Amino acid sequence: MENIKFGPSGCGEEFYNQGFTNIYDVPVWIKNYGLDAYEYSFGHGYQMSLETAKKAGEKFIENGVALSLHAPFYINFANPDEEMYLKTQNYIRTGIKFLNAFGADRLIFHPASCGKLKREDALKLTNERFSSFFNQLEEEGLLEGLLLCPETMGKTMQIGSYQEVINLCKYNKHLVPTFDFGHINSLMQGALKTSDDYKKIFDYSIEKIGFEKINNCHIHFSKIQFGPKGEVKHLNLDDLIYGPEFEPLAKVLLDYNLNPRIICESMTMMPHDALIMKNIYYDMKNKK
Repeated sequence: MENIKFGPSGCGEEFYNQGFTNIYDVPVWIKNYGLDAYEYSFGHGYQMSLETAKKAGEKFIENGVALSLHAPFYINFANPDEEMYLKTQNYIRTGIKFLNAFGADRLIFHPASCGKLKREDALKLTNERFSSFFNQLEEEGLLEGLLLCPETMGKTMQIGSYQEVINLCKYNKHLVPTFDFGHINSLMQGALKTSDDYKKIFDYSIEKIGFEKINNCHIHFSKIQFGPKGEVKHLNLDDLIYGPEFEPLAKVLLDYNLNPRIICESMTMMPHDALIMKNIYYDMKNKK
């Protein structure tokens, strides 16, 4: 059964230029655009009531738009300060409350950054906390029907290479990866060029955590400018200097029969570029 879905991480200027103003307008606008997924970002904090989330979520469900949420950017499972780690736990717990209010099914989050710790120490602490915290949430009965999706990161001082994220996803059945291929390409200094480059990532991931998790994975896609330390800024798909390109990924998704949710994170043209990616995928599929 095909469950692949495409959508943006925001509506961009188009939405507001057409006279729309709030979250209640988003689902029908996304549907009419020809898309079937949306990611709402709480990156700068949970600045919404649960009641608003509930009412908006009903409209997403009515319009058949699959909704994911992005947790605050402040999450850091490697922060050595226990008080700050408690805040990280609360960001995840609050995110779960919003998933339930919206009727959404997956929470995307940044795993960790090194800060002043050596990388190996930050990674060790992140693994230890993943191994205990998410099992605790499951024991509390909070994860039923939900996916929590640590994201691959694009800067050298962040925990989040695709190998690191895949290893983190071993700790609980509800953990599945978010492959941000713009981040991966930035961290690897432009290494994603061919379908074989993507296949290496999927082959590694399927071997380590199984086909089912990779089939249900979350994908962020955009072109990203990068420098020696990784990600600099997001770009639109029409950029001719930086990658990655979507066509090689689309080919691998079809070859491997994968059904991820694909969210476009272009700089200003998220819905427009999401539709381009959807059309590339289905044009390629129809020619097979």
